Parts: sequence; C-alpha cells; structure tokens
Amino acid sequence: MFNQSLSLENLLRDSRWVYGLIGVICALIAGVLLGAYGIMGALMAVGVPVGLLTLVGILLEPRLGLLIYINLSFILGFTRFLQTEAPLGMSLDAILSLTLISVFLNGKRMAWSRLKNPVFYLLILWLTYTLLEYYNPDAPARQAWFYHIRSFSINWFFLAIIVFVAPITRSDIHTLIKLWVGWSVLAAFWAFKQQYIGLAAAEQRWLAEGAERTHILWGQLRSFSFYSDAGQFGSEMAGVTLICLIFFFESKRWLNKIGYLTLALILFWGFAVSGTRSALFGLLAGYPAYLFLMRQLKPILRGIAVATPVLLVLVFTNFGDSVYQIYRIRTALRPTKDASFIVRLENQAKLRAYLKDLPFGAGIGSSSGAGQRFSPNHFASQIPTDSWYVQIWIETGRVGLSLYLFVLAGIILTGVYKVWQIRDDRLRIIMIALLAEFIGIALVSYSNPILGQFPTSTMLFINSVLFATGERWDIPILPKKPPLHSYEPQRLHRQHSF
Repeated sequence: MFNQSLSLENLLRDSRWVYGLIGVICALIAGVLLGAYGIMGALMAVGVPVGLLTLVGILLEPRLGLLIYINLSFILGFTRFLQTEAPLGMSLDAILSLTLISVFLNGKRMAWSRLKNPVFYLLILWLTYTLLEYYNPDAPARQAWFYHIRSFSINWFFLAIIVFVAPITRSDIHTLIKLWVGWSVLAAFWAFKQQYIGLAAAEQRWLAEGAERTHILWGQLRSFSFYSDAGQFGSEMAGVTLICLIFFFESKRWLNKIGYLTLALILFWGFAVSGTRSALFGLLAGYPAYLFLMRQLKPILRGIAVATPVLLVLVFTNFGDSVYQIYRIRTALRPTKDASFIVRLENQAKLRAYLKDLPFGAGIGSSSGAGQRFSPNHFASQIPTDSWYVQIWIETGRVGLSLYLFVLAGIILTGVYKVWQIRDDRLRIIMIALLAEFIGIALVSYSNPILGQFPTSTMLFINSVLFATGERWDIPILPKKPPLHSYEPQRLHRQHSF
C-alpha cells in the first residue's frame, strides 16, 4: 500500500511538471500571437482552445451542441454590431452539422425507433420536394437554391433527427424554456432601451442602410431589439407572452402566478413597442388553441372572460389611441382600412398572374434576400414577399405551397393527438403551451416571414418535435396486479419470502 501511494504521489508530481510545461508553452504562443497580430492575436489565443474544447464536447454529447445552437440562434442578431462581410450565419450551420455527426457517433445511446413518427415522415416529404426544386428549369440562379433551402427544410430536418433520438430529459425541456424566456425578456428590455433611451451607432447605421423605410413610421420607431427586424421581434414577443399566460393560468402557487404574469406583461409591451400589428394574431390564434387543447370547461370560460372585454375595447372603442403602440395594435383588427394591407393584396394579385403557368414556382432562392443578390432583375426578386407563405408560393409554386400547408397541418394534428394522450398534468401543460404557440406563429407567418428566421425558427423546429413525442416523458403505465386470490399458494409464498 505504501509503495502504491508513493507511486501515485510521484505520478501527481510528474503531472504537475507536465501541466506546468503546457502552461508555459501556451503562454509563449499567446505572447507571440499578441505581438504579431495585436488584439486579433489575443482573441485567437483564447478562441482556439475554447473552440477545440467545444468541438470535443459536442462530439461527446450532442445535447451540448443543441444547447449551443439555441444560444447562437439568439446571439446571431448582434452581428449588426460587427462591420464584416463574413457569413456568420454559417457558424450556426456548422454547429448543427457537428451536432448531427455527434448523434451518429453516439448512435448506441440514441433512440432511433422514435423516428417512426408522422412528423418525421412529413418532414422527409417536404425535404424531398425542396431537394428536387434544385432542378427547377425556371430558376433564374441555381446557386441561390443553397441559401434558402436551409431555412426551408434542411435545418428543420436536421434538428428533428437530433431532438427525436437524443436522450433529452424533462430537465432539459425546462432548461430550454428558461433559456427561451430569458432571451426573450432580455430582448424586450433591449427594445425598451431603443424606444425610450436611444439607438446604438450600429443600429442607426442599420436603419440608414434601408431599414428606416419600414422601421420608422410617422416619426415613430418600431423597436427591433437584436432580432432580424421588428416583424420577427414582435411576433416572438407575442408568442412567448402566450407561453407565460398559459403558465400563469395553470400554475397552482400564487408566487409562480405573479412571476409569470409579470413576465407576460413585460413581453407583451415588447410586442407593443415593435409596432408589429399582425403579431396580435399569434395571441388571437394561440389563445383559443390553448383553450381547445385543455378540453375543460373551466379554462374555456375563464379564457372567454379574459379575452372578450379586451377585444371589445380594441374593436369598438378608441380608448388608448393617444398611445401610439395601442393605436398600432388596434389597426390590426381593421385591415381593410390599412394602406399597407391593400398593397400586399395588390402584390399578391400580380404574383398570381405571374405564377399561373409556374406550378413549381420560380425556384428556391429566386425571391427575398437570395433573389436580390443572385437575380436582382428577375420578376420574383422585385416583389416584396411580406409573408412566409408568399415566399414559399413564389419559390416552390402552388404545388409546393399546398404540400407545405399539408405538412404544417399534419404536424399540428399529430401534436393535438399526442398532447391529449399525456397523463402527467404538468407535462401536458408544457406541451399544450408549445403547440399553441406553434399554431399562433404559423398564422402570423401569413404576414411575416418569421417561420424561416433565427431564432424563431430554431424554437419552432425544436418544439414541433417535442410536442410530437411528449409521451416519452410521461408517467409510465404500471401493469395491473391480479387479485390476491388469483395467485397460487406456492407462488404467493415465494413472493413473501423474497
């Protein structure tokens, strides 16, 4: 024993020399990089080891990759503060691909049988169609296909595989929701800073580069926080407001109720300062969906009692019109009097005539950002999409749009069936909240292209798999024990003696 202890002591002493030598070498390398490249060298000295540790960590545990991917989806919005042409969005693709590789490397720990799910089959169907769109003969620039297919189908498909098979726990789901709400509250306060204190220089520069046309209306700023634009920010705020309201209604403890109500009020005002009127329909669709999914008379009556007076005030009075944000929300309920809504209908009429002979669309990447970059003179790139479904319609045609709506409907119906099978009350409430928010954002996407924008798309893609597999975290069904008299005396004796 003494010799073993001595050997161990020598080993530890030797290890300290090794660690010390490694530390000296790292310090020398950092000094050389700092002297040669200045601040960039210092960043390299810190970033390379962190990057290597992150790489190893993701390969060992895919859930770590998923966690990093979620956080990066939110952090990506801060890139407007960096004056660079580097495709920083590709870092998200790299993390997602690395996480998927980790899933296959850890294949023995993965539950591959969960892929036998209607949602996964629907995603395969949509992915196949978008892959075939590469060969669309009407596409003006084939290289643009790569830039849009990621948000159309590939990211969703990759995330679905990861979330389906990875050993995600209930604790992981709670962590995900806390992260989501935490980032959303931070975004709301960032928007308050923009609205009531002022914009940073980078934000002012972003507005001056063209965003001012849609983000300053009648001298009033539409806050966009660190999201891609005010439309996505407002829709995200409305969606997370719905989540917090559901938790407020379903919580049993008053302390929790006060906390969720406070969060809901903060997030709702974040939606208000965004000036995104259509985001209101995320609440108007998601809230009734929650009531329907609860299948209980008390929540339905309570929901009607809360929602009815609010809608009556917004529709039939002018109360609060002196506050711009309230006036802006009220105009969402009067679309026929809104000039921008009429312009959207006119644009869609032009597209309908153009796409009449293009059942498979003008090709993925022919409109919006990629279209303006690769085929700026093409008709499809010159019409504002203003809607996720209009963009799908332009790029994949009426065949693609019909298929996409079929996929969304199939995912929602699968979610409805699954959440109604969950026996655990707390788990069922969480899954109902995720599904109701998904339904609300799906409706809002008619007026904003948010279903394909980070970070909203990240959360929706993950949530669609969570509520479609909610039973994996449910209370297990215990086999019913036969009556005591049915046991044979000898068998009963053995059980007692055991």
